[in-house]
Amino acid sequence: MDKRLTRSDFVFILVFIFMLIFALGAFFFGMKIGTDRTEAKYYDLVKQRREAGDQTAYNQSYLVSFYHTVYLPFREFNLKWTESMNQIESQTGGTDASSLLKSLSKLAEDKYQSTLTQTVPDTSPLLVEAQEEYLKSLKLFSKAADNMQAKANQVAPTVLIGNIGKDASFTEAMNYALSAQKKYFDSIVKWHQLMDSSAKGTEVLNGELAFNDWSQLDLNLKNAYLAGLLIQSRTFSSYTPQDVTLRVDDMIVSGQAKKLNLTTVPQVVELLISTHAVRPGDFVQGKSKYYGGELLPQLPFFSKMD
Repeated sequence: MDKRLTRSDFVFILVFIFMLIFALGAFFFGMKIGTDRTEAKYYDLVKQRREAGDQTAYNQSYLVSFYHTVYLPFREFNLKWTESMNQIESQTGGTDASSLLKSLSKLAEDKYQSTLTQTVPDTSPLLVEAQEEYLKSLKLFSKAADNMQAKANQVAPTVLIGNIGKDASFTEAMNYALSAQKKYFDSIVKWHQLMDSSAKGTEVLNGELAFNDWSQLDLNLKNAYLAGLLIQSRTFSSYTPQDVTLRVDDMIVSGQAKKLNLTTVPQVVELLISTHAVRPGDFVQGKSKYYGGELLPQLPFFSKMD
């Protein structure tokens, strides 16, 4: 019996193989389309949830709550610390340095305890981290004051101030405080982005900004940028980032920066800090000159002095 395949058999086999290949191709193509659509829906959902989460995380009520329960207690300590350091350095009012440091250590511990009991929503990571860093800062300030207290009255005031500045606990406390401050101002930028969809984020705050780039920033971005520069310069003082912002704009608008051959914002900030040209309250006193139309959250430090 002849078992060889006929031409029609070959045609049938080829058609079957072609149809099988076509079916498999159609199956995988359909699966890819389905996967792509599912992924697209998933990413859209993630984006929507992230945006909704940001709106919950950085709304004004959270910023205001953080201000009163975390930022303000530290701010009160900050002002007292700066005032006490000035007293020690200038030897005013029969200054007892040891007693001042003891009081500062207790104040830092008291502020730590009151801040520790405050709850910051875990949906606000920047605010959570800022609270943690303020707490670490207060603990370390208390330790730094304790470290210097015993021999505070045995050395000259200038020597004591120098020793405090070199103390490892003080240095770490200052760094944590400045980092926490930056995170709070970054949170304000996020709030601004929620209020104005066209507002830029902190990703534009890179490098040494020239004056033209600086002029394109809204006030909240300027403040966040300067909070970062205060970290770099390790400047722990009683003035705020917005106080520095006002003085920078004064220098640029008045033409003083150009006359001094300054071309970037960090150069202006370095000059202002080194010449003690920034004072607490500068922003509140002068904000009407430049910032009348700026969008700001309703936080006390934008409208009244300490």
